[in-house]
Amino acid sequence: MSKSPASGTFVSAQLSIMMFLQFFVWGAWYVTTGLFMEAKGMGAGVAMAYSVGPIAAIISPFFLGMIADRFFATERVLGVMHLLGGAALLIAPQFVPTNGGSHWPFVLCLLVHMIFYMPTLGLTNTLAFHNLTNQEKQFPLIRVFGTIGWIIANVVVSSVYHADKEAMQFYVAGGAAILLGVLSFGLPHTPPPAKGKAFSVRDALGLDALVLLKERSFAVFAASSFLICIPLAAYYAFAGIYAGATGFEQTATIMSTGQMSEIFFMLVMPLFFARLGVKWMLAVGMFAWIARYGLFAGAADQQIKWMVLGGIMLHGICYDFFFVTGQIYVDKVAGAKIRGQAQGFLVLITQGLGMLIGAQVIGKIVGKYTTVDPATQEVVSRGWQNIWLIPCVMAAVIAAVFLALFKDSNRASTQIDVAETPVGAES
Repeated sequence: MSKSPASGTFVSAQLSIMMFLQFFVWGAWYVTTGLFMEAKGMGAGVAMAYSVGPIAAIISPFFLGMIADRFFATERVLGVMHLLGGAALLIAPQFVPTNGGSHWPFVLCLLVHMIFYMPTLGLTNTLAFHNLTNQEKQFPLIRVFGTIGWIIANVVVSSVYHADKEAMQFYVAGGAAILLGVLSFGLPHTPPPAKGKAFSVRDALGLDALVLLKERSFAVFAASSFLICIPLAAYYAFAGIYAGATGFEQTATIMSTGQMSEIFFMLVMPLFFARLGVKWMLAVGMFAWIARYGLFAGAADQQIKWMVLGGIMLHGICYDFFFVTGQIYVDKVAGAKIRGQAQGFLVLITQGLGMLIGAQVIGKIVGKYTTVDPATQEVVSRGWQNIWLIPCVMAAVIAAVFLALFKDSNRASTQIDVAETPVGAES
Protein backbone atom coordinates (compact mmCIF):
# COMPACT_ATOMS: atom_id res chain seq x y z
CA MET A 1 0.00 0.00 0.00
CA SER A 2 1.42 3.37 -0.96
CA LYS A 3 1.72 6.07 1.63
CA SER A 4 -0.68 8.99 1.59
CA PRO A 5 0.81 12.47 1.01
CA ALA A 6 -0.05 13.40 4.58
CA SER A 7 1.62 10.37 6.09
CA GLY A 8 4.60 10.78 3.76
CA THR A 9 5.01 14.40 4.80
CA PHE A 10 4.74 13.48 8.48
CA VAL A 11 7.33 10.72 8.15
CA SER A 12 9.68 13.04 6.28
CA ALA A 13 9.31 15.60 9.07
CA GLN A 14 10.08 12.93 11.68
CA LEU A 15 13.17 11.77 9.79
CA SER A 16 14.38 15.35 9.31
CA ILE A 17 14.10 16.04 13.04
CA MET A 18 15.91 12.75 13.71
CA MET A 19 18.81 13.76 11.44
CA PHE A 20 18.92 17.28 12.90
CA LEU A 21 19.25 15.99 16.47
CA GLN A 22 21.59 13.15 15.45
CA PHE A 23 24.27 15.57 14.31
CA PHE A 24 23.35 18.30 16.80
CA VAL A 25 24.49 15.89 19.52
CA TRP A 26 27.87 15.33 17.89
CA GLY A 27 28.48 18.93 16.88
CA ALA A 28 27.65 20.33 20.31
CA TRP A 29 30.75 18.86 21.96
CA TYR A 30 33.12 17.49 19.31
CA VAL A 31 34.42 20.81 17.97
CA THR A 32 35.18 22.39 21.34
CA THR A 33 36.28 19.50 23.54
CA GLY A 34 39.96 20.29 22.90
CA LEU A 35 39.43 23.86 24.11
CA PHE A 36 37.56 22.59 27.18
CA MET A 37 40.26 20.07 28.04
CA GLU A 38 43.08 22.59 27.74
CA ALA A 39 41.15 25.09 29.89
CA LYS A 40 40.68 22.41 32.55
CA GLY A 41 44.31 21.26 32.59
CA MET A 42 43.76 18.15 30.46
CA GLY A 43 45.66 19.27 27.35
CA ALA A 44 47.82 16.15 27.36
CA GLY A 45 44.71 14.05 26.75
CA VAL A 46 43.34 15.86 23.70
CA ALA A 47 44.74 13.33 21.22
CA MET A 48 43.16 10.49 23.18
CA ALA A 49 39.83 12.33 23.35
CA TYR A 50 39.84 12.47 19.56
CA SER A 51 40.79 8.80 19.35
CA VAL A 52 37.59 7.57 21.01
CA GLY A 53 35.53 8.17 17.86
CA PRO A 54 37.76 6.02 15.62
CA ILE A 55 37.90 3.32 18.32
CA ALA A 56 34.10 3.29 18.48
CA ALA A 57 33.91 3.25 14.66
CA ILE A 58 35.96 0.04 14.68
CA ILE A 59 33.76 -1.53 17.38
CA SER A 60 30.34 -0.46 16.08
CA PRO A 61 30.09 -2.90 13.11
CA PHE A 62 30.22 -5.79 15.57
CA PHE A 63 27.40 -4.29 17.62
CA LEU A 64 25.29 -3.58 14.55
CA GLY A 65 25.93 -7.02 13.11
CA MET A 66 25.37 -9.02 16.28
CA ILE A 67 22.47 -7.12 17.86
CA ALA A 68 20.89 -4.17 16.08
CA ASP A 69 20.53 -5.73 12.63
CA ARG A 70 19.16 -9.06 13.87
CA PHE A 71 17.05 -8.91 17.01
CA PHE A 72 15.42 -5.53 17.65
CA ALA A 73 13.48 -2.90 15.73
CA THR A 74 15.80 -0.15 14.54
CA GLU A 75 13.91 2.73 16.18
CA ARG A 76 14.03 1.00 19.60
CA VAL A 77 17.76 0.34 19.39
CA LEU A 78 18.28 3.95 18.30
CA GLY A 79 16.30 5.18 21.31
CA VAL A 80 18.20 3.07 23.84
CA MET A 81 21.58 3.99 22.33
CA HIS A 82 20.89 7.72 22.57
CA LEU A 83 19.51 7.51 26.09
CA LEU A 84 22.64 5.71 27.29
CA GLY A 85 25.01 7.87 25.23
CA GLY A 86 23.30 11.04 26.43
CA ALA A 87 23.67 9.95 30.04
CA ALA A 88 27.42 9.45 29.48
CA LEU A 89 27.74 13.03 28.17
CA LEU A 90 25.80 14.47 31.10
CA ILE A 91 28.10 12.65 33.51
CA ALA A 92 31.37 13.48 31.70
CA PRO A 93 31.98 16.92 33.36
CA GLN A 94 31.93 15.23 36.76
CA PHE A 95 35.19 13.50 35.81
CA VAL A 96 37.14 16.69 35.16
CA PRO A 97 40.26 16.34 37.33
CA THR A 98 41.19 18.72 40.09
CA ASN A 99 44.62 19.44 41.55
CA GLY A 100 46.51 17.90 38.63
CA GLY A 101 44.49 14.68 38.45
CA SER A 102 44.39 12.33 35.46
CA HIS A 103 42.44 13.05 32.28
CA TRP A 104 41.71 9.35 31.76
CA PRO A 105 38.35 9.13 33.60
CA PHE A 106 37.01 11.98 31.48
CA VAL A 107 38.33 10.44 28.24
CA LEU A 108 36.87 7.04 29.17
CA CYS A 109 33.51 8.70 29.71
CA LEU A 110 33.71 10.11 26.18
CA LEU A 111 34.62 6.64 24.92
CA VAL A 112 31.50 5.20 26.55
CA HIS A 113 29.41 7.86 24.84
CA MET A 114 30.95 7.21 21.43
CA ILE A 115 30.52 3.45 21.73
CA PHE A 116 26.80 4.12 22.08
CA TYR A 117 26.75 6.95 19.52
CA MET A 118 28.69 5.50 16.57
CA PRO A 119 26.19 2.69 15.83
CA THR A 120 23.42 5.30 15.60
CA LEU A 121 25.02 6.80 12.47
CA GLY A 122 24.24 3.60 10.60
CA LEU A 123 20.90 3.13 12.37
CA THR A 124 19.58 6.54 11.32
CA ASN A 125 20.52 5.86 7.69
CA THR A 126 18.88 2.43 7.83
CA LEU A 127 15.72 3.87 9.35
CA ALA A 128 15.54 6.68 6.81
CA PHE A 129 16.11 4.46 3.76
CA HIS A 130 13.49 1.95 4.97
CA ASN A 131 10.78 4.59 5.32
CA LEU A 132 11.34 6.71 2.21
CA THR A 133 9.47 6.04 -1.01
CA ASN A 134 12.12 7.58 -3.28
CA GLN A 135 15.50 7.26 -1.59
CA GLU A 136 17.57 8.96 -4.30
CA LYS A 137 15.47 12.14 -4.27
CA GLN A 138 14.33 12.25 -0.65
CA PHE A 139 17.39 11.15 1.34
CA PRO A 140 19.67 14.10 0.44
CA LEU A 141 16.93 16.48 1.59
CA ILE A 142 16.59 14.55 4.85
CA ARG A 143 20.36 14.24 5.38
CA VAL A 144 21.04 17.95 4.93
CA PHE A 145 19.18 18.54 8.20
CA GLY A 146 22.04 16.69 9.88
CA THR A 147 24.54 19.26 8.65
CA ILE A 148 22.17 22.05 9.71
CA GLY A 149 21.93 20.41 13.14
CA TRP A 150 25.73 20.41 13.48
CA ILE A 151 25.87 24.11 12.54
CA ILE A 152 23.09 25.09 14.96
CA ALA A 153 24.79 23.10 17.74
CA ASN A 154 28.02 25.03 17.18
CA VAL A 155 26.17 28.35 17.29
CA VAL A 156 24.20 27.42 20.42
CA VAL A 157 27.30 26.32 22.33
CA SER A 158 29.53 29.15 21.15
CA SER A 159 27.32 32.19 20.53
CA VAL A 160 24.36 31.53 22.84
CA TYR A 161 25.98 29.93 25.88
CA HIS A 162 29.60 31.06 25.23
CA ALA A 163 30.57 27.58 26.39
CA ASP A 164 33.55 26.79 24.15
CA LYS A 165 35.59 26.10 27.28
CA GLU A 166 32.76 25.24 29.66
CA ALA A 167 30.95 22.08 30.74
CA MET A 168 27.68 23.46 29.34
CA GLN A 169 28.58 22.01 25.94
CA PHE A 170 28.23 18.49 27.34
CA TYR A 171 24.92 19.32 28.99
CA VAL A 172 23.61 20.70 25.69
CA ALA A 173 24.80 17.62 23.78
CA GLY A 174 23.61 15.18 26.44
CA GLY A 175 20.20 16.84 26.70
CA ALA A 176 19.76 16.68 22.91
CA ALA A 177 20.74 12.98 22.96
CA ILE A 178 18.17 12.24 25.67
CA LEU A 179 15.52 14.12 23.66
CA LEU A 180 16.35 12.15 20.52
CA GLY A 181 16.32 8.93 22.53
CA VAL A 182 12.78 9.62 23.72
CA LEU A 183 11.56 10.74 20.28
CA SER A 184 13.10 7.68 18.63
CA PHE A 185 10.47 5.38 20.14
CA GLY A 186 7.85 7.30 18.13
CA LEU A 187 9.68 6.97 14.81
CA PRO A 188 8.19 4.71 12.09
CA HIS A 189 8.52 1.02 12.91
CA THR A 190 11.55 -0.42 11.16
CA PRO A 191 12.10 -4.19 11.56
CA PRO A 192 15.63 -5.55 12.03
CA PRO A 193 17.03 -5.73 8.47
CA ALA A 194 19.03 -8.94 8.99
CA LYS A 195 16.59 -10.89 11.17
CA GLY A 196 17.34 -14.61 11.09
CA LYS A 197 20.70 -14.18 9.35
CA ALA A 198 23.76 -15.66 11.04
CA PHE A 199 26.37 -13.18 12.27
CA SER A 200 29.75 -13.22 10.55
CA VAL A 201 32.89 -11.34 11.56
CA ARG A 202 33.78 -11.35 7.87
CA ASP A 203 30.56 -9.51 7.07
CA ALA A 204 30.96 -7.07 9.97
CA LEU A 205 34.43 -5.99 8.84
CA GLY A 206 33.60 -6.09 5.16
CA LEU A 207 36.37 -8.60 4.47
CA ASP A 208 34.67 -9.94 1.35
CA ALA A 209 35.39 -6.54 -0.16
CA LEU A 210 39.13 -7.35 -0.02
CA VAL A 211 38.71 -9.05 -3.41
CA LEU A 212 38.45 -5.54 -4.88
CA LEU A 213 42.07 -4.91 -3.87
CA LYS A 214 43.11 -7.14 -6.78
CA GLU A 215 42.16 -4.23 -9.03
CA ARG A 216 45.10 -1.81 -8.97
CA SER A 217 43.20 1.44 -8.92
CA PHE A 218 40.95 0.33 -6.07
CA ALA A 219 44.01 -0.79 -4.11
CA VAL A 220 45.62 2.64 -4.72
CA PHE A 221 42.38 4.33 -3.68
CA ALA A 222 42.08 2.25 -0.50
CA ALA A 223 45.72 2.78 0.50
CA SER A 224 45.55 6.51 -0.25
CA SER A 225 42.29 6.89 1.69
CA PHE A 226 43.79 5.16 4.70
CA LEU A 227 47.06 7.11 4.58
CA ILE A 228 45.49 10.53 3.92
CA CYS A 229 43.31 10.15 7.02
CA ILE A 230 46.45 10.19 9.18
CA PRO A 231 47.29 13.85 8.43
CA LEU A 232 43.56 14.67 8.16
CA ALA A 233 43.05 13.80 11.83
CA ALA A 234 45.07 16.91 12.76
CA TYR A 235 42.19 19.15 11.71
CA TYR A 236 39.53 17.40 13.76
CA ALA A 237 41.68 17.26 16.89
CA PHE A 238 43.42 20.64 16.92
CA ALA A 239 41.82 23.09 14.46
CA GLY A 240 39.43 24.35 17.14
CA ILE A 241 42.28 24.92 19.57
CA TYR A 242 44.26 26.67 16.83
CA ALA A 243 41.34 28.94 15.93
CA GLY A 244 41.05 29.92 19.58
CA ALA A 245 44.80 30.56 19.81
CA THR A 246 44.58 32.76 16.71
CA GLY A 247 42.12 35.05 18.48
CA PHE A 248 38.68 33.80 17.46
CA GLU A 249 36.47 34.02 20.55
CA GLN A 250 33.34 32.13 19.48
CA THR A 251 35.33 29.21 18.20
CA ALA A 252 32.53 26.73 17.52
CA THR A 253 30.59 29.31 15.52
CA ILE A 254 33.67 30.04 13.42
CA MET A 255 34.27 26.33 12.89
CA SER A 256 30.65 25.89 11.74
CA THR A 257 31.44 27.93 8.60
CA GLY A 258 33.12 24.76 7.35
CA GLN A 259 29.79 22.92 7.52
CA MET A 260 28.07 25.84 5.80
CA SER A 261 30.45 25.48 2.87
CA GLU A 262 29.81 21.72 2.96
CA ILE A 263 26.13 22.31 2.19
CA PHE A 264 27.02 24.52 -0.79
CA PHE A 265 29.53 22.12 -2.29
CA MET A 266 27.20 19.16 -1.76
CA LEU A 267 24.62 20.96 -3.93
CA VAL A 268 27.08 21.78 -6.74
CA MET A 269 29.00 18.52 -6.48
CA PRO A 270 27.11 16.76 -9.34
CA LEU A 271 28.23 19.49 -11.76
CA PHE A 272 31.88 19.01 -10.82
CA PHE A 273 31.56 15.23 -10.82
CA ALA A 274 30.30 15.15 -14.40
CA ARG A 275 33.27 17.20 -15.59
CA LEU A 276 36.12 15.91 -13.44
CA GLY A 277 35.43 12.23 -12.85
CA VAL A 278 36.47 10.23 -9.79
CA LYS A 279 40.24 10.69 -10.05
CA TRP A 280 40.24 14.47 -10.19
CA MET A 281 37.39 14.82 -7.70
CA LEU A 282 39.47 12.86 -5.19
CA ALA A 283 42.60 14.79 -6.15
CA VAL A 284 40.88 18.15 -5.69
CA GLY A 285 39.73 16.98 -2.27
CA MET A 286 43.31 16.07 -1.34
CA PHE A 287 44.65 19.37 -2.71
CA ALA A 288 42.09 21.20 -0.58
CA TRP A 289 43.52 19.55 2.54
CA ILE A 290 47.03 20.57 1.45
CA ALA A 291 45.83 24.15 0.90
CA ARG A 292 44.05 24.19 4.26
CA TYR A 293 47.14 23.14 6.19
CA GLY A 294 49.25 25.53 4.11
CA LEU A 295 46.96 28.40 5.08
CA PHE A 296 47.08 27.37 8.72
CA ALA A 297 50.88 27.20 8.65
CA GLY A 298 51.17 30.53 6.84
CA ALA A 299 48.92 32.23 9.36
CA ALA A 300 50.78 30.95 12.41
CA ASP A 301 53.51 33.54 13.01
CA GLN A 302 51.34 36.64 12.65
CA GLN A 303 47.99 35.05 13.57
CA ILE A 304 46.39 36.05 10.27
CA LYS A 305 42.71 35.39 10.85
CA TRP A 306 41.54 35.45 7.23
CA MET A 307 43.93 32.64 6.37
CA VAL A 308 42.67 30.52 9.25
CA LEU A 309 39.05 31.24 8.29
CA GLY A 310 39.86 30.40 4.67
CA GLY A 311 41.29 27.06 5.74
CA ILE A 312 38.17 26.30 7.76
CA MET A 313 35.85 27.24 4.89
CA LEU A 314 37.64 24.79 2.61
CA HIS A 315 35.88 22.07 4.57
CA GLY A 316 33.16 21.71 1.93
CA ILE A 317 35.71 20.74 -0.72
CA CYS A 318 37.85 18.76 1.74
CA TYR A 319 34.97 16.60 2.92
CA ASP A 320 32.58 16.39 -0.04
CA PHE A 321 35.14 15.97 -2.81
CA PHE A 322 37.16 13.37 -0.93
CA PHE A 323 34.88 11.41 1.41
CA VAL A 324 31.61 11.62 -0.52
CA THR A 325 33.35 10.96 -3.85
CA GLY A 326 35.08 8.00 -2.25
CA GLN A 327 31.73 6.57 -1.16
CA ILE A 328 30.34 7.01 -4.67
CA TYR A 329 33.42 5.37 -6.20
CA VAL A 330 33.15 2.37 -3.88
CA ASP A 331 29.45 2.03 -4.67
CA LYS A 332 30.25 1.92 -8.39
CA VAL A 333 33.15 -0.52 -8.38
CA ALA A 334 31.64 -2.99 -5.91
CA GLY A 335 29.12 -5.51 -7.14
CA ALA A 336 25.66 -5.64 -5.59
CA LYS A 337 26.56 -8.60 -3.35
CA ILE A 338 29.44 -6.82 -1.58
CA ARG A 339 28.42 -3.18 -1.94
CA GLY A 340 27.47 -2.85 1.73
CA GLN A 341 30.61 -4.63 2.87
CA ALA A 342 32.77 -2.44 0.63
CA GLN A 343 31.32 0.70 2.24
CA GLY A 344 31.92 -0.81 5.68
CA PHE A 345 35.51 -1.59 4.72
CA LEU A 346 36.00 2.02 3.60
CA VAL A 347 34.69 3.32 6.94
CA LEU A 348 36.94 0.89 8.81
CA ILE A 349 40.17 1.98 7.10
CA THR A 350 39.37 5.73 7.07
CA GLN A 351 37.15 6.83 9.96
CA GLY A 352 38.42 3.92 12.04
CA LEU A 353 42.07 2.94 11.57
CA GLY A 354 43.25 6.02 9.66
CA MET A 355 41.77 8.57 12.05
CA LEU A 356 42.85 6.56 15.09
CA ILE A 357 46.48 6.42 13.99
CA GLY A 358 46.27 10.04 12.85
CA ALA A 359 45.03 11.29 16.23
CA GLN A 360 47.95 9.59 17.94
CA VAL A 361 50.47 10.89 15.40
CA ILE A 362 49.29 14.49 15.61
CA GLY A 363 49.27 14.21 19.40
CA LYS A 364 52.98 13.36 19.28
CA ILE A 365 53.69 16.18 16.82
CA VAL A 366 51.85 18.75 18.93
CA GLY A 367 53.62 17.51 22.04
CA LYS A 368 56.99 17.93 20.35
CA TYR A 369 56.32 21.57 19.46
CA THR A 370 54.58 22.55 22.71
CA THR A 371 56.28 24.30 25.62
CA VAL A 372 54.68 23.70 29.02
CA ASP A 373 55.28 25.54 32.27
CA PRO A 374 56.70 22.82 34.56
CA ALA A 375 55.22 24.46 37.64
CA THR A 376 51.62 24.89 36.45
CA GLN A 377 51.58 22.43 33.51
CA GLU A 378 49.96 25.18 31.44
CA VAL A 379 50.84 25.62 27.77
CA VAL A 380 53.29 28.50 27.31
CA SER A 381 53.67 28.36 23.53
CA ARG A 382 53.16 26.15 20.50
CA GLY A 383 55.04 25.97 17.23
CA TRP A 384 51.88 26.00 15.14
CA GLN A 385 53.71 26.55 11.86
CA ASN A 386 55.63 23.27 12.20
CA ILE A 387 52.56 21.50 13.57
CA TRP A 388 50.59 22.29 10.39
CA LEU A 389 53.47 21.97 7.91
CA ILE A 390 54.03 18.31 8.78
CA PRO A 391 50.50 17.09 7.86
CA CYS A 392 50.60 19.46 4.86
CA VAL A 393 53.70 17.72 3.48
CA MET A 394 52.30 14.27 4.33
CA ALA A 395 49.08 15.01 2.43
CA ALA A 396 51.05 16.37 -0.55
CA VAL A 397 53.17 13.20 -0.82
CA ILE A 398 50.11 10.94 -0.62
CA ALA A 399 48.26 13.04 -3.23
CA ALA A 400 51.24 12.85 -5.60
CA VAL A 401 51.43 9.06 -5.30
CA PHE A 402 47.66 8.79 -5.80
CA LEU A 403 47.77 10.89 -8.97
CA ALA A 404 50.64 8.83 -10.36
CA LEU A 405 49.11 5.42 -9.73
CA PHE A 406 45.31 5.77 -9.82
CA LYS A 407 43.72 5.11 -13.20
CA ASP A 408 40.31 6.56 -14.06
CA SER A 409 40.21 6.25 -17.84
CA ASN A 410 36.54 5.26 -17.91
CA ARG A 411 35.39 8.31 -15.86
CA ALA A 412 32.63 8.21 -13.27
CA SER A 413 29.75 7.30 -15.56
CA THR A 414 31.13 3.90 -16.56
CA GLN A 415 33.27 2.87 -13.64
CA ILE A 416 30.64 0.37 -12.57
CA ASP A 417 32.13 -1.87 -15.29
CA VAL A 418 34.75 -2.93 -12.72
CA ALA A 419 31.99 -4.58 -10.71
CA GLU A 420 30.62 -6.43 -13.73
CA THR A 421 33.89 -7.99 -14.81
CA PRO A 422 36.43 -10.11 -12.93
CA VAL A 423 38.34 -8.03 -10.42
CA GLY A 424 41.70 -7.15 -11.84
CA ALA A 425 40.46 -6.73 -15.41
CA GLU A 426 41.66 -3.15 -15.60
CA SER A 427 41.33 -1.50 -18.97
